Amino acid sequence: MRMSVRHFSMRTGVAAFFFAIIAIALPAHAMDIKRVVSPGGIEAWLVEDHKVPVLALEWAFEGAGGTDPKGKEGLANLASTMLDEGAGPYDSQAFQARLQDKAIALGFDAGRDGFSGSLRTLTEHRGEALDLARLALTEPHFAPEALDRMRASIMASLRRDLADPNYVARRQFYATAFPGHPYGGEVRGTLETLPTITPDDLRAFVKGQFGRDRLVVAAAGDISPEELGKALDRVFGTLPAKTAAPAIADVTMSGLGQTILLPRPTAQTVMLMGQPGVKRDDPDWYAATVMNYVLGGGGFGSRLMEEVREKRGLSYGVYSYLIPMDHAAAVMAGGSTVNAKAGQALDIIRQEWARMAKDGLTDQELADAKTYLTGSFPLQLGSTQAIARILLQVKRDNLGIDYLNQRDRYINGVTQADIKRVAQRLLDPAKLLTVLVGKPEGVTPTRTVEGGS
Repeated sequence: MRMSVRHFSMRTGVAAFFFAIIAIALPAHAMDIKRVVSPGGIEAWLVEDHKVPVLALEWAFEGAGGTDPKGKEGLANLASTMLDEGAGPYDSQAFQARLQDKAIALGFDAGRDGFSGSLRTLTEHRGEALDLARLALTEPHFAPEALDRMRASIMASLRRDLADPNYVARRQFYATAFPGHPYGGEVRGTLETLPTITPDDLRAFVKGQFGRDRLVVAAAGDISPEELGKALDRVFGTLPAKTAAPAIADVTMSGLGQTILLPRPTAQTVMLMGQPGVKRDDPDWYAATVMNYVLGGGGFGSRLMEEVREKRGLSYGVYSYLIPMDHAAAVMAGGSTVNAKAGQALDIIRQEWARMAKDGLTDQELADAKTYLTGSFPLQLGSTQAIARILLQVKRDNLGIDYLNQRDRYINGVTQADIKRVAQRLLDPAKLLTVLVGKPEGVTPTRTVEGGS
């Protein structure tokens, strides 16, 4: 999971609708992915398709922005909102007007494992779109007026979130699980640190962390390999060859077995729990994916929904999911319930956690999970942007250029023995770090955080 906040610079409903309806209908097993190397040595993966006149370009600077300087937390995320607020010869209004007039979508995203960018454009406006992306990366203005405006927007969103029990639960969970590590912080910074960030801080961030040595690129759509090679140099060719962004350390989850209560005067209790999981490159990833689908990742067909909602009516929704980060991983569960039933709901979730670890899946559950996970995946590849984005993630995760053609085989190769081994490895209800926000009954917390977040 990339913990981040996506910021897009396309501000017209017409353009959004246009890009939503254009699709490249390529099933995963037929994906033809080309490796492209630009004249300047920049590598990208490309799915070429000329049926619709659209290009989607996705990129990331690995590790960039993962460690904001002490006292400047939120720097990378603030930069992600500022890169299109004036660049090169264009002030903020002019830059946004050029994007809007040509239906160009340009966005940036700050996460704990990297800093990414996204570009979508019609073929007829490709040249200008590439130039605007280059200017945003290499000549951003960081004008004081724009900085004040974007900072105020982020701070307003933080204040709103502090009143949201789901947000409060997530913040407490990560702060407890990863204390003193970037994963334990808020990528948007805090109300105390954001006012300290200056235009010079933003300039230093861009200069120090956007380098070709940590650049990963993927593309899809109406462009040939030769054209893409030239485009890569046009956008990224003037970036520094090497940068020295601080490395992010691997981290082991803390707080296992704790139950933390954040009292709130709410009618329901938000529940969030988790323990160490599997990273994306772990050989057990596919077995864990199948197991999680049955446990709580399969919506109304999952065990948690069946036991907690359908049989007992304790929650509108309860779920589980895997979080594979670059330097840690977690398997999580969550939901909400009325305060009076919180203890009962927690007990059932823990019982299902233990039952999966003890018994694994039935043959029917295993077959149904495989059918869904293989059959639904091509639906995620329905547009140029979706293909480019998934391709970028595959490249970032080092899964191999043939991964999309091999994924079904990996899923279908999961056995009952794999499920039992992985379930026993991952699922131990006694080790769950549990965070509760509300006024739960029937629960004895190991720690209560008054007024915490």
